[in-house]
Amino acid sequence: MIDTILIDLDGTLLRFSQGVFIRDYLTELRKIFTKMAMDADLSINAVLAGTKAMLANDGSALNSQKFWKSFADSLAFTEEQCKTIEDACDSFYRNEFNALKSVLEPSDIPNRIVKTLSAKGYSIVLATNPLFPLCAVMTRLDWIGLLPQDFKYVTHYMNSTYCKPNHGYYRELFAKIGVEPTQCLMVGNSMTDDMCVGELGTETFLVTDYIENMSGVDITKQRHGTLDDLEAYLMTLPDISI
Repeated sequence: MIDTILIDLDGTLLRFSQGVFIRDYLTELRKIFTKMAMDADLSINAVLAGTKAMLANDGSALNSQKFWKSFADSLAFTEEQCKTIEDACDSFYRNEFNALKSVLEPSDIPNRIVKTLSAKGYSIVLATNPLFPLCAVMTRLDWIGLLPQDFKYVTHYMNSTYCKPNHGYYRELFAKIGVEPTQCLMVGNSMTDDMCVGELGTETFLVTDYIENMSGVDITKQRHGTLDDLEAYLMTLPDISI
């Protein structure tokens, strides 16, 4: 029986185009590097290299460790220099990062889905690709009126050693929350990153409002629909709170 709902964040609960979000994110991040008298182009390239290092993580270290080692190597920085930059980035995620809320399509549905599922007795996990620190996840959740406490578990770059679409990400998550793949339903907007967990026996729902399907995979055999359709489907799930 399904008793745990895994939900992606960007493009799913947060209704925006990933491409637009990343473009504006890097634009704002460049300003922080410039304020710190760093070369913005080289710094952004170091961020992208660190992101690739996290995506390639094989479980041998935390994603945060992979990121900052790659970042330091790219710019020939010391650990102490990187700590100063990390602190500045964390401050950015709590403050200037909020400028990106402008790319969000407002909707009450994401908040309503989480609150209703919780009332029905389901464990809800924020299964966002762990490429950001928790403070960045918290800021994005705040845009839709949610908190980390609204979820049983939240993945971020300091508690994960894999990234989507590596099955290791999902296996690690299942182990940490103490469930079997068949107990879960994964909700997301990416055929590659989110729906791949179906190969482990997890039920899935593809949200199509901001679908990511670069390979053009046929989705007709995949449970799918808009966020409105998702809400309607989730409301048909039995109440297990009793």
